[in-house]
Amino acid sequence: MPALARLLFALCLAGAASLSWAQALGIAGTWKTIDDKTGKPKALIHIAEQPDGSYSGTIIKGLMPGTNQPRICTLCSGALKDQPMIGLTILTGLRQDAEHRHSFSGGEIVDPDSGKTYHCNAQLVDDGAKLEVRGYIGISLFGRTQTWVREP
Repeated sequence: MPALARLLFALCLAGAASLSWAQALGIAGTWKTIDDKTGKPKALIHIAEQPDGSYSGTIIKGLMPGTNQPRICTLCSGALKDQPMIGLTILTGLRQDAEHRHSFSGGEIVDPDSGKTYHCNAQLVDDGAKLEVRGYIGISLFGRTQTWVREP
């Protein structure tokens, strides 16, 4: 086999392995949220697959400087009202798309700073190292996206 053909074959194998690794990895794990307004790390979220196949995410640690005091979700409503932010489940019902294995949709996400709940979609990018999480009202066009970074 000529050297160029071997090189192309190796590159194709590496690309396929990288893609299947990201797909197999999924979104379960711990993610560092990056504030879309300040660009600074905000919190660690642990995403877990639920028995029904959906995913949920819980705040496990705050990362903002000067937040040594426990924060409470005073603006949240319902069962989340006045709950500590550490341990708060802010992401629910997210499901992997059947056709696009790197995409997840159908969820809801709570912004604990405002107490507002939004529809939520997410997409794995950078070979599964990052998760683009989009919260929106109505249609996805009217929303904002945060990039979360996978923690080792």
